[in-house]
Amino acid sequence: MKTYKDLDVYKRAYNLAIEIHRLSLKLPREYRFDLADQIRRASRSIPSNIAEGFARGKSRKDTVNQSRDALGSNDEMLFNLEFMKDTDLISKELYKRYTSEYEICGKQLHNLIKSLESKPVTSN
Repeated sequence: MKTYKDLDVYKRAYNLAIEIHRLSLKLPREYRFDLADQIRRASRSIPSNIAEGFARGKSRKDTVNQSRDALGSNDEMLFNLEFMKDTDLISKELYKRYTSEYEICGKQLHNLIKSLESKPVTSN
């Protein structure tokens, strides 16, 4: 792996952030300043935290912590998707599609964290 952009979880989360951004722009006007803003920030936070965690000069501990933050934002998106489904802001089909993608992201982030935590510490 050369960069965080090579990670499948980053690619998936980045593409989802773009889709969620577009979805947020279609929400009714009364949701544009709270829910729309929240889902845009949460969806962008996932790939942003992955990128920040892998920034040059960061320690493995920082990378793990940032990956955990990304996992928290992923769970925030799962909550918001359920809320939007239950309030009829998105269809059940769209809910299933996005939920499935975010569940995969969550598993990928969990595996990334486990992988980082299990690597032996090397000294420079």
